[in-house]
Amino acid sequence: MITSQIDIRARYAETDKMGHVYHGNYVTWFEMARVHMMDEIGYPYKQLESEGFMLPVLEISARYLRPVQFDDIVTVHVIVKERPLVRIHCEYEIKRGEELLTTGMTRHAFINPQGEPVRPPKPLMELMGKFF
Repeated sequence: MITSQIDIRARYAETDKMGHVYHGNYVTWFEMARVHMMDEIGYPYKQLESEGFMLPVLEISARYLRPVQFDDIVTVHVIVKERPLVRIHCEYEIKRGEELLTTGMTRHAFINPQGEPVRPPKPLMELMGKFF
């Protein structure tokens, strides 16, 4: 299993009229956590893309349990429970301290520049293999 986390401070520009972080911004936070996870395992997204691999989103969901407000510092946790083959499934938890605020998931496909599904690059599979 791969786990990673990143702390985020909710910016004023991310809030709506109610003073809560607008729901669409959570998707950006999921992405920030995923990119950070790839950096941590030693295979940055930028490297993946420079080698001709892309990871489009196939599916996404979020469940909002409690609001995040301006200036809150939250931790976005990303978890990959299964070794990816052609797809990668990420689960997310957003917490303020120990309080669970949001859960979510994304599913991505590895594709080549022609948009065809492919297996991840071998060096990435070897790095990820250490976690499973």
